[in-house]
Amino acid sequence: MHPMLNIAVKAARKAGNIINRASLDVEQVRVTRKQHNDFVTEVDKAAEHAILDVLRTAYPDHAILAEESGQSWQEGETPHEYTWVIDPLDGTTNFIHGFPQYCVSIGLLHKGVPFQAVVYDPTRDELFTASKGGGAFLNSRRIRVTRRDRLADCLIGTGFPFRDGDDLPAYMQMFEVMSRSCAGLRRPGAAALDLAYVACGRLDGFFERGLNPWDMAAGALLITEAGGLIGNFNGEAHFMEQGEVMAGTPKIFVQMLKLLSEHSLDRVRKPS
Repeated sequence: MHPMLNIAVKAARKAGNIINRASLDVEQVRVTRKQHNDFVTEVDKAAEHAILDVLRTAYPDHAILAEESGQSWQEGETPHEYTWVIDPLDGTTNFIHGFPQYCVSIGLLHKGVPFQAVVYDPTRDELFTASKGGGAFLNSRRIRVTRRDRLADCLIGTGFPFRDGDDLPAYMQMFEVMSRSCAGLRRPGAAALDLAYVACGRLDGFFERGLNPWDMAAGALLITEAGGLIGNFNGEAHFMEQGEVMAGTPKIFVQMLKLLSEHSLDRVRKPS
């Protein structure tokens, strides 16, 4: 295992322990306190703090982009040679409700390109890892995307818009066309874990809009190292900046592209 990946795994497991301990009390907390979000924010911050502690100790010069911190810790030299992109708890709403679908996501970019990836599901103790050029793994076992080649046979993951200002009508159009075209559509609620599931073959494809870099940085490398493709709805590579992502097996990616490209922000936002 690459030394930097080793450090990321150590950080993810430390965060996972914090999340697992907190999950034991989540039902009690929900009953006794109305402001669940305060509680989960404490867990987010505690998990993030644990991650940052490990990373800063090992690599004090690296830049860090983390959900709770909201910005790079090392301002100035851009682009940085190494940038850690962290979501300490992806699937916060699931976590609050005790719905066991959430994860820790840690990606390392080298000059802006995904280089190392860890997605850790603390509920199932499933550790997804990838190094650029070294393949993708689940608990040390090599993983690959599925071999399905017809969208009609595929299970596809997605995420619904949940913020004010998200374009729900446009999404419902995409939801309808994809529902009619595949075997099933799932919305588990933690994008980083959904991407890991595409990498290991539990989903054949995934699409969502309105994501942040920390939702995708690790998952993107898992998918490419597992033999899949990832891009925006137009198949372009700037999905991380845009927040619009589509991923799948190579053949399914092409079939999804035909259905979703007209909805791509590339096209929607271009003046006619």
